[in-house]
Amino acid sequence: MPKAKISSKGQVTIPIEVRKWLGVKAGDKVEFARRHGEIVVRPARENKEGVWAKYAGILGDFPGGEEEINAWIREMRDED
Repeated sequence: MPKAKISSKGQVTIPIEVRKWLGVKAGDKVEFARRHGEIVVRPARENKEGVWAKYAGILGDFPGGEEEINAWIREMRDED
């Protein structure tokens, strides 16, 4: 099991073997979680809104706005 020393500033260098296990590299962020009385280190989840959030609004506004979107959905459901 790899080990690391805590510096006077509370910093820890993550051993290369652990970085490989985590799939992280210089500049990446990690997060810490408590699980069953232990601390777990894992790659940080940058996007808390889900993997598709970065695509929100990419096509611009829907013509007619929310009212038209809802009308279109109702129309589509009636066709089934």
